[in-house]
Amino acid sequence: MNDIRKLKKNLMRILSYIGKHHGKEITVVVIAILVSVGAGLMGNMFMRVVIDDYILEMLATGEEMFDKLLRFLLLMAVVYAVGVAATWLYNRTMAVVAQASLKEIRDEMFCKMQKLPVRFFDTHNHGDVMSIYTNDTDTLRQLIAQSLPMLVSSLINIVLTLLVMNRYSNPLTRVVLVVAVVMVLVSVKLVRFSGRNFFKQQGTIGRVNGYIEEMLNGQKVVKVFCHEKAAQEKFEEMNGELCSQATKAGGSSMLLMPVMSAFGNIEYLIVAVIGGAMALSVDKHGQAEMTIGTLVAFLALIRQFASSITQTAQQMNSVIMGLAGAERIFDLMDQKPEMDSGYVTMVRADQHGDTFRESPSGAIWVWKHPHDDGSVTYTKVAGNVVFDHVDFAYEEGHPVLHDISMYAKPGQKLAFVGATGAGKTTMTNLINRFYDLADGKVRYDGVNINKIKKSDLRRSIGMILQDVSLFTGTIMDNIRYGRLEATDEECIEAAKLAGADSFISRLPQGYQTQLCGDGSSLSQGQNQLISIARAAVADPPVMVMDEATSSIDTRTEKTVQEGMDYLMEGRTVFVIAHRLSTVQNANVILVLDHGQIIERGNHEQLIAQRGEYWQLYTGALELE
Repeated sequence: MNDIRKLKKNLMRILSYIGKHHGKEITVVVIAILVSVGAGLMGNMFMRVVIDDYILEMLATGEEMFDKLLRFLLLMAVVYAVGVAATWLYNRTMAVVAQASLKEIRDEMFCKMQKLPVRFFDTHNHGDVMSIYTNDTDTLRQLIAQSLPMLVSSLINIVLTLLVMNRYSNPLTRVVLVVAVVMVLVSVKLVRFSGRNFFKQQGTIGRVNGYIEEMLNGQKVVKVFCHEKAAQEKFEEMNGELCSQATKAGGSSMLLMPVMSAFGNIEYLIVAVIGGAMALSVDKHGQAEMTIGTLVAFLALIRQFASSITQTAQQMNSVIMGLAGAERIFDLMDQKPEMDSGYVTMVRADQHGDTFRESPSGAIWVWKHPHDDGSVTYTKVAGNVVFDHVDFAYEEGHPVLHDISMYAKPGQKLAFVGATGAGKTTMTNLINRFYDLADGKVRYDGVNINKIKKSDLRRSIGMILQDVSLFTGTIMDNIRYGRLEATDEECIEAAKLAGADSFISRLPQGYQTQLCGDGSSLSQGQNQLISIARAAVADPPVMVMDEATSSIDTRTEKTVQEGMDYLMEGRTVFVIAHRLSTVQNANVILVLDHGQIIERGNHEQLIAQRGEYWQLYTGALELE
């Protein structure tokens, strides 16, 4: 029962969506369907006239009526032509509506995806999400472009055909209805069975796509660890499950046609026998209960009626599959967006003494604080970050950080050190408000980060991550990603600062070299240099470097480190690194263990303490 309610809800949502955006087109489609169905019914009604009023009349009287018959046949041809034109019109219009609707849905999905919190992407398989954009939207296209108009056409055809048949013969129409009820009951059983499997099939397709995406991304790891056979066995298991569900769904839907055809033939035979008897029997006035033309037209209407019921049952399978895809689409669109109650924004301004004047071309960044009385105050963006008794857990009941308190003054370089899972990266995620705190506060220049608009907060923080994400486009485009309004000269200067200009200049197309989506045409170290240049062009007051030089060789690191030192000058910098070269010169080193700060100080102070940091340091020396 809940599944049926959900189906109805999704169907109404689709219909309301189409009606809201394409009301005029839908009106044209409905009119065209009525004309198309009407033309088909008129053709069958004309058949009775041709047989009774022309052919039998000429046989009975011997009168030649070929001119009248020809004109009537031409009229029939015009009616059929109008029906064909109407059918083409509504199919063509629905194809346009379907593609326009899918474009709008994909736009809305992508727009919604940009508003989702990082937690969503951490908990959902990327391949499964991709399947929503591809497989599920395609099933929805078939639903809108084909299934819905054909379903409406079939239902209208059933109703109008019954009315015409009842006009011709009430007793025969009753016989047709009895058989039709049996056909509907059987088709409902088959559609329900296949529908459940269609729903399961859509979910399994998403999981299979997700597994394929994982294997493509991790193909090198698969080969290095000789995991090909195990990966193949896992895929065969998942693919076998998909095959089983698709076979059950497809098998029951394929059974529908022969079953419905059999009932239609039985119905046709019963009516032919009874109708033939009625046509041969005469009343006391010598009049037959049914004329030959009426019987022929009635039998043609039965074919049309049975075909419409079969088509309705078949389209129900497509409708259910489309609704299964729509449910996954709407689930994505209904995800709760990332909440942002911040009202403090970051703007450009010029400073005149102790006052600031907001200007798009201003020389400095300032925080803009609106007040309830309508007044606005400005404070300079300095990069003063404070953690005040912060607790955090990715999952409730499994805390990751416990009572974290620390501060970073403007221009300071802080390094987070600790074993994997100690909470280093989590600290930087909280600065960006990728996740909200369980308890405590994080303040940025004295402002609770919950009060700062997230887009402005993140714009003030440059990120250089261990896992580099480059996008399809030129190297220049990827560097400019840090600040879209940056000029070519500013991008080149940022590349020089990061130490990337030398290798970029040696490429055949230089900064116009086209990159693949994952930057596979360059080395991992070169990709990292581009990501550092991207952060440099953004010119943020705070920098976060998560293993930023882990993919760069020692010689290149020295060059990059000089550029990064210049880049970090005057900025608050948070560094997560295992290499001692990026930790020793930090103003403050925080040693984390199981989500708590157990040591803090500079390199010399921590070495003198001979604690956890000293053990990490001496262990690193032994490795070297």
